[in-house]
Amino acid sequence: MVSLFSFFGPPVVTLLLFVVGTFPYALWVARRKPSRPARWAVIGIAAALAAYGAGTVYGLAFTSPLDVCGDKAGDGVYRDVGRDYALTSVTVDGFPPSVTCHWTSGHRTRAVWFWVSPLLYAGLACFAVCVALLLVNRDKRGEAAGDDETDA
Repeated sequence: MVSLFSFFGPPVVTLLLFVVGTFPYALWVARRKPSRPARWAVIGIAAALAAYGAGTVYGLAFTSPLDVCGDKAGDGVYRDVGRDYALTSVTVDGFPPSVTCHWTSGHRTRAVWFWVSPLLYAGLACFAVCVALLLVNRDKRGEAAGDDETDA
């Protein structure tokens, strides 16, 4: 059986990160009163980071990819749950996060949750758009402040 962490860990840790991250975010919003694009930029990058972490099984895909796919049997061979197939190789891609398990039967399984890629790309898109809005608004405020000084 695949370890409980590699199966249940990513969604639980991701939700825990969002819950724990809510408190500093709320404190920042209450004290600093950031603009709406700044708040959404923080939310977007937090979502992207959490999705990337979940996609790499919070580092387990890089440090021990065989454990993500199957359990080590008594003979030292990693086997799939419910099957008698041995693990031949594991392909790990860093971006977008992907862990593909290759079995002796020729069958392949993906060990990344289905929601990882959409959340990652949505978070990155949200962050990019909001940073662009912040830069555009910054230029507009700078021009408005510069106009006041030249009129005086």
